[in-house]
Amino acid sequence: MITADRAVALVGRPNVGKSRLFNALARKRIAIVDRQPGVTRDVNTVEVDGDYTLMDTGGIGLTPEMDAQQLADAVEEQVFFAVQAARVICYLVDGREGLTPLDEIISDRLRHLGKQPILVVNKIDDPGLEIKAAEFSRLGLATTVSVSAEHGRGLDALREVVSEALGPDLGVEPEAQTRRVRICFAGRPNVGKSSICNRLLASERLLVNEVPGTTRDSVALDLDFQFSGGDEIHFRLVDTAGLKRHGKVGSAVEYFSSVRSHHAIREADIVFLVLDAMSGVTRQDKNLGGEILEAGKALGVIVNKWDYAQETFSRNPLTGYKNEEDFRRTFLEALRKNLFFMPNSPVIFTSAKSGFGIEEVLHAAHEMDLILARELPTSRVNQLLSQLLQRRKPRLVKGSRFKVYYGVQTSRRPFRIRLYCNQATRLDAPYRRYLAAGFNSEFGLRGCPLIFEIIGKPVRKAKSDARQSGARPGKRKAHGR
Repeated sequence: MITADRAVALVGRPNVGKSRLFNALARKRIAIVDRQPGVTRDVNTVEVDGDYTLMDTGGIGLTPEMDAQQLADAVEEQVFFAVQAARVICYLVDGREGLTPLDEIISDRLRHLGKQPILVVNKIDDPGLEIKAAEFSRLGLATTVSVSAEHGRGLDALREVVSEALGPDLGVEPEAQTRRVRICFAGRPNVGKSSICNRLLASERLLVNEVPGTTRDSVALDLDFQFSGGDEIHFRLVDTAGLKRHGKVGSAVEYFSSVRSHHAIREADIVFLVLDAMSGVTRQDKNLGGEILEAGKALGVIVNKWDYAQETFSRNPLTGYKNEEDFRRTFLEALRKNLFFMPNSPVIFTSAKSGFGIEEVLHAAHEMDLILARELPTSRVNQLLSQLLQRRKPRLVKGSRFKVYYGVQTSRRPFRIRLYCNQATRLDAPYRRYLAAGFNSEFGLRGCPLIFEIIGKPVRKAKSDARQSGARPGKRKAHGR
């Protein structure tokens, strides 16, 4: 996986050859996405030599017919995106046309934002045109490479300069082969967390008692499980003390037990929220489920003590339900409605007493652990973003909609997607949930939360000052000389 910090952006005014250079460095012709109203993918990307992500910013903003103010805004947008998203910036200029005022504006913005880009003078088709490249020394950039994207001249030299600027790819250290999947069981007191662990371990290593609060500390126990396919998976089961509402904690022991339980949740790979089939979903269960997801942990739900429902139907079926399966279906619908924020989490009906459904817990944990290891292809991430924003447009905020230029996965465990957008404050919570649900459905991220890192353009200082003073920002006019 190419890490998010190994990105190279091509920046420059219109018609300097960014897209042609993009194709040349990628060593293949790549279709450029048309700009349509509401289309999110304004940046074309490709992985180059398995080493870095190359981004063509040609789709952002700049067009020849813009007036002075529009041009200034578009430059701001393009430069901001490149500075935020890329580790290395290749600043492209037209060697044939020579230095233009817009070239100087873009250079000044890059310098103001603390970037020293690689100056790439394009359209130097033969050595006799090198004298034209010298004109750009006025920009004061330390590294200059002359190329002809159309004829392939100077590309090897540019690749070497980019590789040197990126530095070695340290990558991500591979996970140890003996890694254990940490499963944490969390829930209210007396829902059967310890009993579930005992069933999984096929032993009575954990103290089980009907008196709430028996487990005072988090207990970790290792389990090696042989799946039917022959694979042996190494788990670490973490039983936690029952969590009470904050106002109900009655002693120092209960307080520190609660602290250790919350710590166990943060240290886990996967957390199962254990519910009591007889009491259903409580407000405390909702709060705990939200805390688990906020901690970035994969979430599964265990409905324990289902043997009571089975026994009830064997003696006297409940009125209004055909059978136990019908009752379970209704129970599941109510559960998902109450825990609406779950990322399509698996729900397992178990009985620690009889062993019913117990092994499904390990199967679900293994499945979620494999999902957490996935790499989401950048091209598919951006295609999906485009589809989602077109399918349901964000609401208008002061005449403008939330817009994404580019998205990239920055980490796993949990999944983090960095979105480079026009204004971070325009992404409200309902629309964030809508995007997350779309990702979950497209990539099959069952039970795994998705965290969006929003990188938005800063508010222009002139507009900000005008708001603070109560004055309306005036329109700027372009004056010819």
